[in-house]
Amino acid sequence: MSFVSCLRQWADAVAFSEKGDKISALQAFLEIQDKTSKISFNIGCLHLNNDDFDVAEKAFDNSIGKDEHLAVAFFQRGITFYKKEKFEESLLDFQQAFKELRGNQLIDYKPLGLRYKLYACEVLHNIGLVYATLGKWEKAQENLLTALNLRSEAKFGHIDQAVESILKQKLFSLVGIPAGLLFKPNKHYVAELEKKDYLGKAKVLSSVVPADNFSGFAPLQPQVVDAPTAPKQPEVLRALEGEPHTVLYEFIPETEEELAVLPGNIVFVLQRGDDNWASVMFNGRKGLVPYNYLEPLASKTLQVTSVQQVSPSNSNAEIPAPPQRPAPNKPVRKTGLETKDPKVFSGCIVKVHFMFTIAMCISPGQPFTAVLQLVSTKLKRPASTLRLSYAKPGSSDKVTVDESEMEVLWSCMKENRLTLWCSATQDKALAQENMVALFSYEASTPEDLEFREGDVITVLSKVNDEWLEGECKGKVGIFPSSFVADPNKDQ
Repeated sequence: MSFVSCLRQWADAVAFSEKGDKISALQAFLEIQDKTSKISFNIGCLHLNNDDFDVAEKAFDNSIGKDEHLAVAFFQRGITFYKKEKFEESLLDFQQAFKELRGNQLIDYKPLGLRYKLYACEVLHNIGLVYATLGKWEKAQENLLTALNLRSEAKFGHIDQAVESILKQKLFSLVGIPAGLLFKPNKHYVAELEKKDYLGKAKVLSSVVPADNFSGFAPLQPQVVDAPTAPKQPEVLRALEGEPHTVLYEFIPETEEELAVLPGNIVFVLQRGDDNWASVMFNGRKGLVPYNYLEPLASKTLQVTSVQQVSPSNSNAEIPAPPQRPAPNKPVRKTGLETKDPKVFSGCIVKVHFMFTIAMCISPGQPFTAVLQLVSTKLKRPASTLRLSYAKPGSSDKVTVDESEMEVLWSCMKENRLTLWCSATQDKALAQENMVALFSYEASTPEDLEFREGDVITVLSKVNDEWLEGECKGKVGIFPSSFVADPNKDQ
């Protein structure tokens, strides 16, 4: 099949899908002989939406086989495996999708023809779900807290709900690509497939006016009879979407999501939330404004009037005075993690400042040994090498945490949040022990330590029998113990 035929067939298949004819769309895709990675991906998505999981899996296999770095294909195949209850395979695909993000918060596939953004936080959301399904609640919690740190937009509220579900050891919903989204062919290539009229349109050679003797390409045209002389009436300004409201009070935003408005501005309310915040459109910008700062405005009062010279009759028109009453209180937005209602969230978000900052959910009132073990597991360092401290209210001095300080420590919790500081000492069994790399090791996660064959690595601690933590060329991370050897023992 030629490139032009393949392109035309691809465009027809997408057109069938957009019209809702999924059967014809799938048939058109299957008739393409040389299926690219994108076309195989589209076939897999159509089968997945029809719950044909086995066929969808094969289609995603073909897509990945032709493009092994297509993260969104790993993401979709992971969803297929999860629905087939192949949880181990699903976990591997989601982890590979996260790896293909290469440390970025998202991949925008719009330049490639797919109107979808694959976010790292949503991939981690699904990884957490798989761990929860396998009964590994601690791993699930760890991935969801990382997802909270990586989310870049406020629309990912489902991650907060997932964290709440994990604390109750309940499963939550899977995040997937919306049905109907497919890779489209390049619109410029598709435009070239349309027939072109190189001769152009026919031109008039004689006038339609009987008394006109002119012939050529610009004849006289009939004149309008009884043209109206009255000025055009003002037109009603209609918003494309939303209900018009008048701003009563000045609002100064405190976050990037909020929108600055002044008294007298006309905004269009797109959506009003239960928390008394409204999503509005103003001057082409979209943002959040407290709804009690607004007042509904009838659309018939919004008129576009022509600019006229001010006459003596209207020069003394009264300008309406601004509102005299004080501005209402600004509503408080609370997420599931911020509310103190134990039915919604019963854990405490504990931030631990180390060489980097980590966050974890811990039930208030836990003893010192339990808190230390959780921090040790999160940092992948032996608990015996860690020392925790905290700052008492009204003091900048750090107090070392032990069992006797736990009651005071938990009393310092504010709004379900607590801050700790952590320092580490060398593991005496491995202090300053130098190892030589037998093989090169490439990092697959941010926690890994990358090195080359022959590099000298300073071992900092032992994670378990298979993994060590070390330092090489100024970087700290974990690595397989089988990749290194003690040079003194080899001699």
